[in-house]
Amino acid sequence: MIIRDVTWQTFAPREPRWERLGQRPAIAWLTGLPGAGKTSIADAADRGLAAHGRHVFVLDGDNLRHGLSRDLGFSDADRAENMRRAAEVARLMAEAGLIVIVALISPSRVERAGARAVAGTLPFLEVFVDTPLPVCEARDPKGLYARARAGQVARFTGVSAYYEAPDAPDLRLRTDGLTVEASAAPLCAALLRLSAV
Repeated sequence: MIIRDVTWQTFAPREPRWERLGQRPAIAWLTGLPGAGKTSIADAADRGLAAHGRHVFVLDGDNLRHGLSRDLGFSDADRAENMRRAAEVARLMAEAGLIVIVALISPSRVERAGARAVAGTLPFLEVFVDTPLPVCEARDPKGLYARARAGQVARFTGVSAYYEAPDAPDLRLRTDGLTVEASAAPLCAALLRLSAV
């Protein structure tokens, strides 16, 4: 889309804002199947980073669909637009100096690469919450796998819609056989390093 008659407004440099917060920003983009543990890990990382004095915000896929993306469905085009919106919001929040953790299924490698491109020069971690489908399905925290298998949920990732696992994620987290805190620990450590001033 070509945007005409709109000029980018330049404001004061972002670095002084980051210095006032006492941290550098970063974006961690958690991707994985439904039920993989993305939201639980994001929440644990948020709490862990806060204990170290870091300023964090979690953008959760379900929460985004209650507001910013409530007009979108689950077609490939709508999923791509949902990811684009999440990436733009994450970038704005990171520009303000926050550590942003995005917990979003993000099934497409191309769209995840697009999210990285939106981040520009901001540190960006693609984090694969690598939980096998049988484990995700056994958890089924929202009952969606059972409904999808019964044909009650159309285009459900992992059942009737595709998921492209990352080829070379910046960080791979396993959740089967680990506590949420143990799964989140490598993410916390990486974000503490990236955000150090």
